[in-house]
Amino acid sequence: MNIFELINIGSELLKDKKIPSHVLDSELLLSKTLKKSREEILINNDQNINENNVFKFKRYVKRRSNNEPIAYILGEKEFWSKKFKVNRYTLIPRPETELLVSKMIDKFKDKKSFILDIGTGSGCIIISLLSNLKQSHGIGVEISKQATIAAKINRDKFGLQGRLKILNKSFKNIFFYKFDLIISNPPYIKRKDIKNLSDDIKRFEPRIALDGGNDGLDLIRKVIYKSKNILKIKGTLALEIGNEQIKKVSKILIDNNFRIENVIKDYKNNIRCVIAIYN
Repeated sequence: MNIFELINIGSELLKDKKIPSHVLDSELLLSKTLKKSREEILINNDQNINENNVFKFKRYVKRRSNNEPIAYILGEKEFWSKKFKVNRYTLIPRPETELLVSKMIDKFKDKKSFILDIGTGSGCIIISLLSNLKQSHGIGVEISKQATIAAKINRDKFGLQGRLKILNKSFKNIFFYKFDLIISNPPYIKRKDIKNLSDDIKRFEPRIALDGGNDGLDLIRKVIYKSKNILKIKGTLALEIGNEQIKKVSKILIDNNFRIENVIKDYKNNIRCVIAIYN
């Protein structure tokens, strides 16, 4: 069996399971199986595949047909033009979060800043920031030990050992520091709404990174309360938030001596991030 035939078999199996990206996913899974780039396998699509690799590929396709996210099967996800290692304990990086990273790079460029990333997961936010903000350094905190391992692998891969600490602890246990920027993509989905998420999210992504409590704002509140104690005066708090949460989040911020500086809309024109200054 050759590459062309195998991609078609995988694609048809995924199409039957209503996977919209069935062709691309089949190509990516075969690329992983053969340890070659997608471009390379497409150019040489008449190459024959041995039985072991056919079996391995079909196993990957089976996982994807059960709605397991492609990022977890591949073990990586692209974010800010870098490939980050991910695992079942890290939230999969989203394109919307790149909007927040972009805004913070513009705001802090040419500055020497100390940055805290709360709930760092794969480390994609803090690593993308520090890769661009060459004079800055930071800390990523993450409560999941397995996610922390992925973040450290990513930190080392991108050569940030000297400027980035990854700590396996709750952000509540961060003391004795004062930060210029605190950034976070906390869980913000209402607990009762998790059941309405697509299968690939609710069945596979870490619940701890999704569940924002009864009103979706539990962790957002805690991050805001904590930030008052560890932000410098005039320091910046940048939060990713859920749809239609901006009014409630703004009130919590203002009640805690923050001034709203900016909001960022996502690709669907929903307010996705809020940036506030601590007075």
